[in-house]
Amino acid sequence: MKVRIKKSKGFKGTIKITSDKSISHRAVFIASLASGISEIENFLFAEDCITTLKCLEKLGVKLKIRSDKVTVQGKELYNFNEPYSILNAKNSGTTARFLIGILSGQNFFSIIDGDSSLRNRPMKRVVEPLRKMGAWIEGRNNSENLPIAIRGKELKGIKYKLPIPSAQLKSALIFAGLLSKDETEILEPIPSRDHTERLLSYFGAPIKKENGVIKVKGGNIFPSQKISVPGDFSSASFFITSALLIENSEIIIPDVGLNPTRTGFIRVLKRMGANIKINDERLLCNEPVGTISISPSSLIGTSIEQDEIPSLIDEIPLLMLLATQAKGKTTLKGASELRVKESDRLGVMAENLRKMGVEMEEKEDGFIIEGPQRLKGTRVSSRGDHRIAMTMAIAGLIAEGITEIEDFECYKISFPDFYRLLKNWQDE
Repeated sequence: MKVRIKKSKGFKGTIKITSDKSISHRAVFIASLASGISEIENFLFAEDCITTLKCLEKLGVKLKIRSDKVTVQGKELYNFNEPYSILNAKNSGTTARFLIGILSGQNFFSIIDGDSSLRNRPMKRVVEPLRKMGAWIEGRNNSENLPIAIRGKELKGIKYKLPIPSAQLKSALIFAGLLSKDETEILEPIPSRDHTERLLSYFGAPIKKENGVIKVKGGNIFPSQKISVPGDFSSASFFITSALLIENSEIIIPDVGLNPTRTGFIRVLKRMGANIKINDERLLCNEPVGTISISPSSLIGTSIEQDEIPSLIDEIPLLMLLATQAKGKTTLKGASELRVKESDRLGVMAENLRKMGVEMEEKEDGFIIEGPQRLKGTRVSSRGDHRIAMTMAIAGLIAEGITEIEDFECYKISFPDFYRLLKNWQDE
């Protein structure tokens, strides 16, 4: 699918953002591990989350789907079924890595595979600590890549220091820790998103977090819960960016997740001079939520340091775009993890922005961009990466002329309502 985007004259109104992808994944995984029937309201039926549902069904998890609600019959930690066929995680790194953690403690054999993109993403970071817990795991390229085979065993608790700030790695180890025969301690030097810890606490699972150390007691069954998933902050960020950059715009985004491990983007934007207000803050199922108001702003360049990266990892493509419109120099470092996402996000964004006339310096772990610079509409490609596709659509809203985006349909992986909402910014 190709899409053509023209320069926008602005939009004013309220935008309802679809549900949080990260929390939707975790909610159904945790509900599957619980005892009893859990109800998940406002579940995100995007491609990645649907992949998780299908994999869990193959493992014998009974699911009922009605409108935006998923009902899950929990398996009480150890009672998943051996799958008859390969578990296909498709494009979802979250699905694959969480499954590796959970299946390591099940008493059967399983294989996890994915699409061509996921097969190139690193898995050994998860495999190595799980082997220390006693897991039997083998995979392609010395277990660096999918497909991966797992022979489930009884796991033992370990003490492990995370070598990188990765919420997927952390969560896989937490899930394995729940299945172990004693306690697991995970030291997290640089915090990453903590949805797993918050949701497990909400369920009443045996997990504690203090001074950067997460402790999980294994073998303790916990009860089911009713969950409501907030709006996805990463999805909201695309339209936050639009409202900041396009004149005659003013938007309100209600009921969006405001977890501080996810909102580094807002902190950087305020440093750049953005007009952003937050109100109606509250807790929803142990997650902070609120309403965000945004209007056009004169932005200034800033420096983004490595310790900020985990809280804004998904928004770095948007920060590259914002840097082209900010006055002065914007620099970012410590983001080499973007080289091994669904695409090489730093490289693909640099390539696309240069096609639009941007001069920039691409670094191995970041970028240097001096603005403001004028964008020219042209043909660009998402390279099959949903966040690149959506970022380039926002770039098209401020570029002169027409921007044509190839492989645009991948936006459905995380934000199925994106194109419909984008049309608000296009004159009919």
